Amino acid sequence: MLREVVVLQLEQGLEPVSRVGKEATVRVAVGQFAAGVDSGENTTAAGRLIEAAARAGAELVLLPESSLYATADGSKAIAAIAEDLDGPFVAAVAGLARKHGIAVVVGTYEKNPDGLPFNTLVALDGHGGMLGCYRKVHLYDAFGYRESEGISAGNPGEPLVFSLGGFRFGAFTCYDLRFPESARTAVDAGADVLLVPAMWIRGPGKEDHWNTLLKARAIENTAYVLAANQNGPLATGYSVAVDPAGVVVANAGDEAGLIITDLSQERLSRVRRQVPVLDNRRYAVVPHAVKRRGAT
Repeated sequence: MLREVVVLQLEQGLEPVSRVGKEATVRVAVGQFAAGVDSGENTTAAGRLIEAAARAGAELVLLPESSLYATADGSKAIAAIAEDLDGPFVAAVAGLARKHGIAVVVGTYEKNPDGLPFNTLVALDGHGGMLGCYRKVHLYDAFGYRESEGISAGNPGEPLVFSLGGFRFGAFTCYDLRFPESARTAVDAGADVLLVPAMWIRGPGKEDHWNTLLKARAIENTAYVLAANQNGPLATGYSVAVDPAGVVVANAGDEAGLIITDLSQERLSRVRRQVPVLDNRRYAVVPHAVKRRGAT
C-alpha cells in the first residue's frame, strides 16, 4: 500500500489535491521554484516554501540547488556572489528553520579561501543548527557548459549523511545524479533516503534523463529519492518523490510549488527484503583523488 501523498501548489492556496493511503513514519517536503539573480527575492521564495512545508506538518523540506542565485551566464559569475556558510543567505534560512521548527536542505554557493567557490548543499536542523554540508563533486562540464571554469570540485570522500525521524538522509547535487557512485557512497554511509537538489537545465531529452536517472538511483539502492529541481525558464521542474521500488509517488509538475510525502519504514524494509541488492553486491565504491582548482 502506498504511503499518504499530499501534493500542494502554492498558487492553489496550499490545499491538498491528492491523498493515497496512510502508512507513514516521517513527513517530508520538496520545494520547487525558479531562483534568479536577486538573492533577497530568492530568500523570500525559499521562505515561502519553508513556511508552507512546516504548515503541512513536514519535518524536513528539500530546496533546489542554486537557491541563492541562478543565472544563464557562465559559472565565472559565481565568485562575485558566493558567501561564507555563516553569511546572509544561510543565516536567513537557518532563522526560518528555527522559526518554523523544520529541518532544511538547500543549495548555495560557498566562498573558498583556496580558490574558486564551491557549489554547496547545507543541511540545517529544526533549531537552525548546522547538520553538515556537501560540496558538489561532479561539476557540470557537459552540453556545452563548463561549471569547472567558476567552481571548485568537492571531495568525493566526504558524503553528507544525517538522521531525522528514524531515517538516514544522504545528499548530492544535480549532475552528481549521472554518477551512480554518488548515491552508493551515501548509501554506504548509511543513507536510506537520497536527497537531490538540482537546477537541471532544459534541453533535448533532459526531462527524460532526469526522470530515468532518479528512478534508477531509487531502484538500484532500494532507497527513497527526493529531488528538488528549479522550474523554468532555466530548468525543467518536475521535482519528485520516488519510493524504494522506483515508483514516483509525487510530482511537482513545471510550476513553483511544494510536494509532501510520508516515508514508511515498513515499505523501505519490505523492498529491501524482497530485493537485497545491497547485501548481494560484490563491488565497492573507491573515490578518485580530486585536485581542487586553486589548491597546491
